[in-house]
Amino acid sequence: MPAAAPAHGAERGRSLAGAAVQLGTEVSINFGSSLAGLVIPVVGSFVVVAVRQLVMVVAVLPFYRPKRAELTWRRLWPAVALGVVLAIMNVTFYESVHLLGLGVAATIEFLGPLAIALASSRRVLDVICALAAGAGVVLLIGPGASDAAGIDPWGLTLALTAAAAWAGYILLTRKVAHGLPGLEGLTVASIVSLALLAPFAAATFDPAVVDWAVVGLLLGVGVLSSALPYSLDTWILRRISPRIYAIVTSFGPVIAAVFGWLVLSETFSLTEVIAIVIVCGAAGTALATQRARPKSQLEQTAEGMA
Repeated sequence: MPAAAPAHGAERGRSLAGAAVQLGTEVSINFGSSLAGLVIPVVGSFVVVAVRQLVMVVAVLPFYRPKRAELTWRRLWPAVALGVVLAIMNVTFYESVHLLGLGVAATIEFLGPLAIALASSRRVLDVICALAAGAGVVLLIGPGASDAAGIDPWGLTLALTAAAAWAGYILLTRKVAHGLPGLEGLTVASIVSLALLAPFAAATFDPAVVDWAVVGLLLGVGVLSSALPYSLDTWILRRISPRIYAIVTSFGPVIAAVFGWLVLSETFSLTEVIAIVIVCGAAGTALATQRARPKSQLEQTAEGMA
C-alpha cells in the first residue's frame, strides 16, 4: 500500500505535465494564427498556408521511409483525402481570420469538432450544450458584434466551411491513424496538401512584397501552428487521457481571442466576449462529462494521433 501513493503521485505529475504542455501547444497554434493574420494582407492566404505545409513536410518527411510495394491507392487514399481536407481547412480558416478576426473565426470553426464530439451522444446534457454553443455563435455574429456593419457573409461562409473541414479532418485522421503506422499518414497528407496549394501560392505570390520580416512571420506560422504542436502531440497523449486532451482543446477559441486582441488589435464587444465564453463553456462541459465508454469521436481521434 505505501508504494501506491508515490506511484499515484508520479502518474498525477505526468498528467499535469502533459496537460500543461498541451495548453502550451494551444497557445503556440493560436499565436501562429495571429501571426498569419499579420502576414495574410501582405502575401495572401494561399502563400501562408503553403509555407505552413512546407514547414510541416520538412519536419515529418525525414521520419517517413515508404516501401514501393506499399504505395498503393487502396492503402493511401485516406491520407490523400486527409491532405485535400487539410488544404481546404487551412485556407478557409486563414481567409476567415482575415475577414472576421481571429477570435470570431476560431470560435465558429470550433463548431466542427464540437459537432463530431456530440454526434453520437444521446444525453440530454449534450443536447443542452449543443444548443448553448449554437446560441453562443448566434450572439457572436448577431447585432451585438463589434462591427457595426455586421458580420461579413463571405467570412462567415469560409469559417463554417473550415468547421466542416475540421470535422472531416477528425474523421479522416482517425481512419489514417488506424491504417498507417507512425507519421506516415501525416506525411502523405502534408505532401498532398502542399502539392494542391503550391500552384495557387505561386500564382498569387508577389516577390516585391517579401522582406526578412515577412519571411520571419511565414516561418513563425509554420513552426508555431504545425511543426511544434504536431511533434509534441505524441508526447502529450502518452501522459494525459484523450478526454483531457479534448477538454484543453475546447479552450482554443478563448486563447485565439486573446491573441487576436494582443497581436492583431482586435476589439470585442461585451456580447462577443459572452458568446465566446458560452461556446467554450458548452464544449468544456460536454467533453468533461463524457462517459468513459463509449468515447466521443473527438476523443478517439486524439487517442489515434498518439
